[in-house]
Amino acid sequence: MSEPDGPRPRTWLHIALFLATFLTTTAQGALDAHAGSIFPLVDGLWYSVPLMAILVCHELGHYFAALHHRVPASLPFFVPLPPGFGLLGTMGAVIFQSGTADRKKLIDIGAAGPLAGFVVALPVLVYGLAHSPVRAQPAIGLEEGNSLLYALLKFAVKGEWLPSGGRDVILHPTAWAGWAGLLVTMLNLMPIGQLDGGHVATAYFGNGYSRAARVLHRGLLLLALAVGAWVYAIARQELATLGPAVDGDVTPFAIAVQAGTPWVVWFGVLHLMKRMSRGEYHPPVDDGRLPRSRSALFWIVAALFVLIFMPVVLRITVGSADVPAAVPTPAHVQP
Repeated sequence: MSEPDGPRPRTWLHIALFLATFLTTTAQGALDAHAGSIFPLVDGLWYSVPLMAILVCHELGHYFAALHHRVPASLPFFVPLPPGFGLLGTMGAVIFQSGTADRKKLIDIGAAGPLAGFVVALPVLVYGLAHSPVRAQPAIGLEEGNSLLYALLKFAVKGEWLPSGGRDVILHPTAWAGWAGLLVTMLNLMPIGQLDGGHVATAYFGNGYSRAARVLHRGLLLLALAVGAWVYAIARQELATLGPAVDGDVTPFAIAVQAGTPWVVWFGVLHLMKRMSRGEYHPPVDDGRLPRSRSALFWIVAALFVLIFMPVVLRITVGSADVPAAVPTPAHVQP
C-alpha cells in the first residue's frame, strides 16, 4: 500500500495528543482506583493501556482501510480530557479523510474502525470481568449500561444475570476499559449522519437513506424521554425501599434526567455535524451496486450494533441501605 496524496501529516501533533490522552486516561484510572487521588499513578495503567489499545485499533482500522482504497486520510487525533471531567479521561479520537462517493470504499472505511476496536474490546472485557467481584450495590452508585452482549458476557463469566437482587459486578479497571470500548463502538455505529454507522448505512441503502437518518436523528429525543420515564419508574421503587437513608438531593426526577441526558447531547452533536456539512446528513454517493460481500458486511455491522446497543448508558442506581453510599462514579477495585 502506498501513502495517498494529501497534506504532509504533522506527526509531532499526533504524538503529542496521543501522549496527552495516555496521561489523562492513566490519571482517570488512578483516580477511580483510589477514590479521589491520582497517586500512585501507575495503578491507572490497568485502565488506560487497554482503553488506548481499543481506541488505537479503532482509528487504525479506518486509517488502513482508507490507505487500501487510496482515500487520503490523516493519522488519528486523540482528544484528552482532564481526570474527573467526565468518566473516561478522553473523548476518543478522530481521523480526517477526504471522503469518497464510492459505496464499496465507503462501507469498508466506515466498518473497519468499529470492527477493529471491537475485536480488541471483547477479550479486554472478558479478562476484566473475570477479575471483577460480584457484590451488593451501594446505597447510591452509578451503574454502567447493559447491552445484550454485555449481559451475556457477565452471565458467561459470573454464572448469573446481573444486576439482580441488589447485586452487580463491581468492575475491575480493565473491565471498565472494555465496557468503555463497547460504548465507543456503539456510539460510532449509530446509523446517522457521518458517524461510522451513518457511512455504512448510506453505502448500503444509497442516497435515499437521508430521510431515514432524519427520522432516527429526531428519534433520539424520543429515546431520551422514554429512557427518562423508564428510569423514573425504577428509581421511585428503589428510593421507596430506602426512605430517609438517601440524600434528599437524589430524587427520581434527578435520576431520570441524568439517564436521558446522553441522548439529548448526541442529538445536539449530530445537529452540529449536520450544520457543518451544509445541512446534509451525508455527502452523496454513487449509484453503483454493492457486491454481496459488502452487503454481508452491512448485516454484520448491523447485528453488532444491536448486540451492543444500550438504551440507558449510565444511571444513578439505588441499592441496599446496608451498604454505605458511594460517590456516584463507577466502582472499581484495585488490581
